[in-house]
Amino acid sequence: MDTKNIMIVGVGGQGSLLASKLLGKLLLMKGYDTKVSEVHGMSQRGGSVVTYVRFGDKVYSPIIDKGEADFIVSFELLEAARWTEYLKPGSGKIVTNTQQVNPMPVITGAAEYPEGLVEKMLAKGIDVAAVDALSLAEQAGSAKAVNIVLMGKLSNYFDFTEEEWLTAVEESVPQKFLELNKKAFLLGRNA
Repeated sequence: MDTKNIMIVGVGGQGSLLASKLLGKLLLMKGYDTKVSEVHGMSQRGGSVVTYVRFGDKVYSPIIDKGEADFIVSFELLEAARWTEYLKPGSGKIVTNTQQVNPMPVITGAAEYPEGLVEKMLAKGIDVAAVDALSLAEQAGSAKAVNIVLMGKLSNYFDFTEEEWLTAVEESVPQKFLELNKKAFLLGRNA
Protein backbone atom coordinates (compact mmCIF):
# COMPACT_ATOMS: atom_id res chain seq x y z
CA MET A 1 0.00 0.00 0.00
CA ASP A 2 1.18 3.50 -0.78
CA THR A 3 1.74 5.76 2.20
CA LYS A 4 -1.32 7.78 3.24
CA ASN A 5 -0.98 11.15 4.91
CA ILE A 6 -3.33 12.84 7.37
CA MET A 7 -2.79 16.29 8.83
CA ILE A 8 -4.66 17.32 11.96
CA VAL A 9 -4.77 21.10 12.31
CA GLY A 10 -6.34 23.45 14.80
CA VAL A 11 -5.74 25.81 17.65
CA GLY A 12 -3.91 24.89 20.84
CA GLY A 13 -6.05 23.10 23.39
CA GLN A 14 -8.58 21.61 20.96
CA GLY A 15 -7.47 17.99 21.34
CA SER A 16 -5.30 17.30 18.32
CA LEU A 17 -3.01 15.09 20.40
CA LEU A 18 -5.86 12.79 21.40
CA ALA A 19 -7.13 12.66 17.81
CA SER A 20 -3.69 11.69 16.47
CA LYS A 21 -3.26 9.14 19.29
CA LEU A 22 -6.61 7.56 18.42
CA LEU A 23 -5.72 7.40 14.71
CA GLY A 24 -2.28 5.97 15.49
CA LYS A 25 -3.79 3.22 17.68
CA LEU A 26 -6.31 2.25 15.00
CA LEU A 27 -3.69 2.12 12.24
CA LEU A 28 -1.30 0.06 14.36
CA MET A 29 -4.15 -2.34 15.22
CA LYS A 30 -4.73 -2.74 11.48
CA GLY A 31 -1.06 -3.66 11.01
CA TYR A 32 0.21 -0.54 9.24
CA ASP A 33 3.62 0.98 9.74
CA THR A 34 2.51 4.24 11.36
CA LYS A 35 4.31 7.47 12.23
CA VAL A 36 2.71 10.23 14.30
CA SER A 37 4.53 13.53 14.61
CA GLU A 38 5.03 15.86 17.52
CA VAL A 39 2.77 18.87 17.77
CA HIS A 40 4.14 21.93 16.02
CA GLY A 41 3.05 25.46 16.84
CA MET A 42 1.99 27.63 19.72
CA SER A 43 -0.15 25.00 21.39
CA GLN A 44 0.09 26.62 24.83
CA ARG A 45 -0.92 30.07 23.55
CA GLY A 46 -3.99 29.30 21.45
CA GLY A 47 -1.95 29.45 18.26
CA SER A 48 -1.95 27.25 15.17
CA VAL A 49 -1.10 23.58 15.80
CA VAL A 50 -0.46 20.73 13.34
CA THR A 51 0.24 17.04 13.78
CA TYR A 52 1.02 14.52 11.07
CA VAL A 53 -0.16 10.91 10.85
CA ARG A 54 1.40 8.79 8.10
CA PHE A 55 0.71 5.11 7.47
CA GLY A 56 1.35 2.39 4.91
CA ASP A 57 3.48 -0.69 4.31
CA LYS A 58 6.67 1.21 5.20
CA VAL A 59 6.85 4.81 6.41
CA TYR A 60 10.26 6.43 6.75
CA SER A 61 9.40 9.92 8.00
CA PRO A 62 6.56 11.47 10.01
CA ILE A 63 6.66 14.72 8.03
CA ILE A 64 4.12 15.66 5.33
CA ASP A 65 5.23 18.15 2.67
CA LYS A 66 3.09 20.50 0.56
CA GLY A 67 0.90 18.62 -1.91
CA GLU A 68 1.10 15.30 -0.01
CA ALA A 69 -1.87 15.27 2.41
CA ASP A 70 -4.65 12.84 1.56
CA PHE A 71 -6.72 14.34 4.37
CA ILE A 72 -6.65 17.50 6.43
CA VAL A 73 -8.78 17.28 9.55
CA SER A 74 -9.35 20.78 10.86
CA PHE A 75 -10.76 21.74 14.25
CA GLU A 76 -11.30 25.33 13.14
CA LEU A 77 -12.38 26.83 9.81
CA LEU A 78 -9.54 29.32 9.23
CA GLU A 79 -6.99 26.57 9.98
CA ALA A 80 -8.59 24.45 7.23
CA ALA A 81 -8.08 27.29 4.73
CA ARG A 82 -4.56 28.01 5.99
CA TRP A 83 -3.26 24.50 5.18
CA THR A 84 -4.88 23.84 1.77
CA GLU A 85 -1.55 23.94 -0.09
CA TYR A 86 -0.63 20.71 1.74
CA LEU A 87 -3.53 18.80 0.12
CA LYS A 88 -2.77 16.26 -2.58
CA PRO A 89 -3.91 17.93 -5.83
CA GLY A 90 -7.05 16.37 -7.27
CA SER A 91 -7.68 13.83 -4.50
CA GLY A 92 -7.04 15.46 -1.12
CA LYS A 93 -10.01 16.02 1.17
CA ILE A 94 -10.68 18.41 4.04
CA VAL A 95 -12.84 17.38 6.99
CA THR A 96 -13.48 20.54 8.97
CA ASN A 97 -15.38 21.88 11.91
CA THR A 98 -17.36 25.01 11.01
CA GLN A 99 -16.41 26.62 14.34
CA GLN A 100 -14.51 29.90 14.13
CA VAL A 101 -11.85 30.72 16.73
CA ASN A 102 -10.59 34.27 16.37
CA PRO A 103 -6.79 34.50 15.96
CA MET A 104 -4.89 37.27 17.74
CA PRO A 105 -5.03 39.77 14.80
CA VAL A 106 -8.84 39.51 14.82
CA ILE A 107 -9.00 39.78 18.62
CA THR A 108 -6.87 42.95 18.57
CA GLY A 109 -8.86 44.47 15.71
CA ALA A 110 -5.94 44.42 13.26
CA ALA A 111 -7.83 42.06 10.91
CA GLU A 112 -11.28 40.63 10.28
CA TYR A 113 -12.15 36.94 10.23
CA PRO A 114 -12.54 35.97 6.54
CA GLU A 115 -16.09 35.25 5.39
CA GLY A 116 -17.24 32.34 3.22
CA LEU A 117 -14.21 30.11 3.74
CA VAL A 118 -15.98 26.85 2.89
CA GLU A 119 -17.40 28.36 -0.30
CA LYS A 120 -13.97 29.74 -1.27
CA MET A 121 -12.33 26.32 -0.81
CA LEU A 122 -15.09 24.61 -2.80
CA ALA A 123 -14.67 27.21 -5.57
CA LYS A 124 -11.01 26.18 -5.79
CA GLY A 125 -12.12 22.60 -6.44
CA ILE A 126 -11.22 21.36 -2.96
CA ASP A 127 -13.30 18.47 -1.59
CA VAL A 128 -14.60 19.83 1.75
CA ALA A 129 -16.79 18.06 4.31
CA ALA A 130 -17.82 20.77 6.79
CA VAL A 131 -19.66 19.80 9.97
CA ASP A 132 -20.73 21.74 13.04
CA ALA A 133 -18.64 19.50 15.30
CA LEU A 134 -19.04 21.82 18.29
CA SER A 135 -22.84 21.43 18.34
CA LEU A 136 -22.51 17.66 17.94
CA ALA A 137 -19.91 17.50 20.74
CA GLU A 138 -22.23 19.49 23.02
CA GLN A 139 -25.07 17.13 22.07
CA ALA A 140 -22.82 14.21 23.13
CA GLY A 141 -22.22 15.90 26.48
CA SER A 142 -19.07 18.04 26.22
CA ALA A 143 -17.70 20.76 23.93
CA LYS A 144 -14.30 19.12 24.46
CA ALA A 145 -15.38 16.16 22.28
CA VAL A 146 -15.05 18.11 19.00
CA ASN A 147 -11.93 16.07 18.20
CA ILE A 148 -13.81 12.77 18.51
CA VAL A 149 -16.73 14.09 16.43
CA LEU A 150 -14.24 14.93 13.67
CA MET A 151 -12.67 11.46 13.92
CA GLY A 152 -16.19 10.08 13.43
CA LYS A 153 -16.64 12.18 10.30
CA LEU A 154 -13.20 11.12 9.01
CA SER A 155 -14.06 7.45 9.59
CA ASN A 156 -16.45 7.55 6.63
CA TYR A 157 -13.48 7.75 4.25
CA PHE A 158 -11.85 4.51 5.44
CA ASP A 159 -12.73 0.84 5.07
CA PHE A 160 -12.29 0.16 8.79
CA THR A 161 -15.38 -1.03 10.65
CA GLU A 162 -17.27 1.06 13.16
CA GLU A 163 -16.28 -1.49 15.82
CA GLU A 164 -12.57 -1.04 14.99
CA TRP A 165 -12.88 2.72 15.33
CA LEU A 166 -14.77 2.38 18.62
CA THR A 167 -12.08 0.02 19.95
CA ALA A 168 -9.50 2.74 19.20
CA VAL A 169 -11.72 5.24 21.05
CA GLU A 170 -11.92 2.84 24.04
CA GLU A 171 -8.11 2.54 24.11
CA SER A 172 -7.55 6.30 23.79
CA VAL A 173 -9.90 7.99 26.25
CA PRO A 174 -10.26 7.65 30.05
CA GLN A 175 -12.98 5.19 31.13
CA LYS A 176 -15.07 7.90 32.83
CA PHE A 177 -15.44 9.72 29.47
CA LEU A 178 -15.87 6.63 27.31
CA GLU A 179 -19.64 6.72 26.73
CA LEU A 180 -19.58 10.45 25.97
CA ASN A 181 -16.78 9.94 23.42
CA LYS A 182 -18.48 6.94 21.79
CA LYS A 183 -21.61 9.06 21.39
CA ALA A 184 -19.53 11.92 19.94
CA PHE A 185 -17.83 9.55 17.49
CA LEU A 186 -21.16 8.15 16.27
CA LEU A 187 -22.71 11.62 15.93
CA GLY A 188 -19.74 12.65 13.77
CA ARG A 189 -19.82 9.44 11.73
CA ASN A 190 -23.52 9.95 10.97
CA ALA A 191 -23.33 13.72 10.39
